[in-house]
Amino acid sequence: MRKALLLALAALFPSLAEAHPHVFAEARLEVISDDAGNIAELRNVWRFDEVFSSSVLMDFDKNKNLKLDPDEAATVGQTVKDSLADYGYYMNINANGKELKVAQPDTINVLYQDGKLLMFFIVKPAEPLPLKGRILLGVWDPTFYTSIDFNRDEDMATDGKAITACKRTVIRPDPDEVMKQNQDKLTAAFFDDPAGTNMSKLFAIQLELQC
Repeated sequence: MRKALLLALAALFPSLAEAHPHVFAEARLEVISDDAGNIAELRNVWRFDEVFSSSVLMDFDKNKNLKLDPDEAATVGQTVKDSLADYGYYMNINANGKELKVAQPDTINVLYQDGKLLMFFIVKPAEPLPLKGRILLGVWDPTFYTSIDFNRDEDMATDGKAITACKRTVIRPDPDEVMKQNQDKLTAAFFDDPAGTNMSKLFAIQLELQC
């Protein structure tokens, strides 16, 4: 049963996929601070493309009523929660040059609306993350199979009294410049490497906080 679920959601599991975008998601990230001056929560919303969404519906709509009933949606969410744990739920945090991990979310909520699969969940830093110095936050798949995009700068949001003291900048790399500056590294071997190279962060949109 579990193997079947993993295969059905293979596009979300980098170890099962080739390293170039096949699945596309529009995302929103909200960075929440607490009263102690730390980043307390990272709230994620992912809305997937219609092709991928329909494939998930086809595999998990067991009663064939063309929607995800609560139990079916919960199965999708639990599968994603278990399987993306090794990839930190695509959440990337760099605090003053140090890479930080996140704890598992309590749950990944799933809805199927207007022909698209919607996932929303909260992760927390695995260790205290004070709002000091330079902090970079981004959401990306290290293997390039899933493209997670923030269409507007406002889709990388902040909230909380402490975080208002930080300067907020959304960094959007120019893909042409990235390709030009990394021609020797972005070879066919990179795009076909199922293990991933993590060079996808060169193309990733990131939120920079200067506190």
